[in-house]
Amino acid sequence: MTDTDVRLTDQEREAELELDQLKQLVGLVPYDETTDVFPVTGWDAIHFVVGNATQTAHFYQSAFGMELIGYSGPETGNRDHKAFVLKSGSIRFVIKGGVDPQSSLHDHVRRHGDGVVDISLEVPDVDRCITHARSIGATVLQEPQDLTDDHGTVRVAAIATYGETRHTLVQRSGDGWSYDGPYLPGFEARTSSYVKRDGEPKRLFQALDHIVGNVELGRMDEWVAFYNKVMGFVNMAEFIGDDIATDYSALMSKVVANGNHRVKFPLNEPAVAKKKSQIDEYLEFYQGPGAQHLALATNDILSTVDHMRANGIEFLDTPDSYYQDPELRARIGQVRVPIEELQKRGILVDRDEDGYLLQIFTRPVQDRPTVFFELIERHGSLGFGKGNFKALFEAIEREQERRGNL
Repeated sequence: MTDTDVRLTDQEREAELELDQLKQLVGLVPYDETTDVFPVTGWDAIHFVVGNATQTAHFYQSAFGMELIGYSGPETGNRDHKAFVLKSGSIRFVIKGGVDPQSSLHDHVRRHGDGVVDISLEVPDVDRCITHARSIGATVLQEPQDLTDDHGTVRVAAIATYGETRHTLVQRSGDGWSYDGPYLPGFEARTSSYVKRDGEPKRLFQALDHIVGNVELGRMDEWVAFYNKVMGFVNMAEFIGDDIATDYSALMSKVVANGNHRVKFPLNEPAVAKKKSQIDEYLEFYQGPGAQHLALATNDILSTVDHMRANGIEFLDTPDSYYQDPELRARIGQVRVPIEELQKRGILVDRDEDGYLLQIFTRPVQDRPTVFFELIERHGSLGFGKGNFKALFEAIEREQERRGNL
């Protein structure tokens, strides 16, 4: 096996995913980490801070089909907050909510509402990454340290990124040490009493494709440069001007990715337009930059949408005219299901030189119009649905209008 072979991560192996499946799901590419100044293996966990972690953890189990695998809270000696570890395929969510009235998590929720506070990344060498990040001028929030319990040792550190978001870097094995616990030291294995309905599949999505970050006007290029210089990410795509505008609102977007393309970050900033863009609305209600949406990769988007709708998840509406557009039909050609089946569910379709993708977006999943989710099914395409931007933004504008925020 050569250094540029694509390998499965431990999380992917535990989820019984196959390499060819991962290449389709998230567009993995060959990569030589030995030449990388800041090698990133992949996602480790996405940490949400919410007003009620107990209820939110139940929501992600019952509506998103995730599985409870770990827990930290007063019963385990954590007097500050509860934290529930949920899993679906190779994805881990950590849902945190303050227990102590003085917990700083309450301050985060008061300012931002429910949202993503930490995008944790698995790395093969924490110290190498932190040494490089510091040399470039990144803000180190946590120095490298070992966390140990009966299951072994994990080495962690953290750096700051846009807004109050952070990247915790997690190294799960080293020279003579490793970790085999449910998540991190301080967490115990935990299962749920929640029982899925008959006919519910094992999981509704298999992997995390990308996370979109919204930043202030004029700062997108600054954060693109941060990921380029500090973390060695490469530029994948750029969307500006008419690509990403409607008659009323506009934004600009650039996409950065780590070497193997497991980790992809589209970064958005608002652009001047007649009315408020979705980015302006997010920045206003989140009170600053943050993670706007998470794209969940599935190999059967129709089944996933059907089950999530039955579980109470609401998706953005797509008008019938989208599917009746002869230019769209000519451009997308043949896809794996009749376009009428996509129309029934409001699923968007886009094609580029590499293949096509299917995608759909939820409405915000908390009270503030901030964080939402995308479902994506890739068939060769490495893009982000450029051909759907106008239809998507018009759908979001309709929601903004209903909320009185356009």
